[in-house]
Amino acid sequence: MLGALALSVLLVVTVDQTYGHSTLAFAAAIALLLVANAPMLRFNCGRCGKNVFFRGPFVVPWPNRICTRCGHDLDTG
Repeated sequence: MLGALALSVLLVVTVDQTYGHSTLAFAAAIALLLVANAPMLRFNCGRCGKNVFFRGPFVVPWPNRICTRCGHDLDTG
């Protein structure tokens, strides 16, 4: 995830330096970040289906150990 972020920033900076401000560079960076973070959406609690990376309205890069909705221990599977 950190590599995709660095690549996105590098893409935008390079295009800005070479061609000037470009909305297409920002669109490409957003698309790259969406593709890189898509696998995160498949990690759900086996009992209730809640995504393990969400903390309320926020998304964090590490999963919960215990489901915040049903209390299932996610370390044991």
